[in-house]
Amino acid sequence: MNDVNFTSLFVDLTSRLGLNYEFLATGYEAQIWRDGFITTLYLVAVTIPVSLVFGLIFAACLTSGRLWLSAPVRAFVELTRNTPTLVQLMFSFLVLNTFVSNLFGGAQNNPLSPFFWVVAVVGLHVAALHAEAIRGGIEAVPSSMIEAARGMGFSQFEILRYVQIPLAFRASLPAIVNGLISLVKSTTVGNAIAVSEITYASIMVWTQRDNVVELMIVLLAFFSLINFLIARAGSWVERKLAVPGYGLSA
Repeated sequence: MNDVNFTSLFVDLTSRLGLNYEFLATGYEAQIWRDGFITTLYLVAVTIPVSLVFGLIFAACLTSGRLWLSAPVRAFVELTRNTPTLVQLMFSFLVLNTFVSNLFGGAQNNPLSPFFWVVAVVGLHVAALHAEAIRGGIEAVPSSMIEAARGMGFSQFEILRYVQIPLAFRASLPAIVNGLISLVKSTTVGNAIAVSEITYASIMVWTQRDNVVELMIVLLAFFSLINFLIARAGSWVERKLAVPGYGLSA
């Protein structure tokens, strides 16, 4: 009952300002909108770790010194960062997804949902950006540190794991945070393949209510809040991981 009263009060107060949020008082449209918020948060929560994990893997391949590892990853990175995310998503969903459907004997047997393709495409797109940032950080690690680790008997993999990647991550953290902010914004491409994230849900509502301005205000505030929190978290991590004398001050 309290929720109903609060919603009615909000709708009444905003209507006095000339804003139309009457749909919040209807069960169906309000539920679509709430589900859109939840789906966007799910997308962000799943896609961020995907981008970070694959960003590290790609960076390791690019700096491995092995052509059979670096060449295909370099080709993927160049293709991914040089083409629009929306084009990549449409290609994946209309071409690769169709191939998977045919492989499994029809769309009804396809195990890959539109949600999966948004996570995969956006996650790998941002992973390519992370990879370049981390690669630059790895290559910036002083050779004296690498030689010292080698002199202590570290293998090439151990040098990468215990010396280069920790230092590279610290140096590339600002670029990684920028990539994560871009990732959050890129989740909106999901509306192109009918993933019911918040922009898709908002379009569903405003086509019936003609309240584009009202919903756009909320969308701008919603994404601004998420990215503000990511930026603040990134700044906190930078301070915690700072190494005096190495790129970031204490």
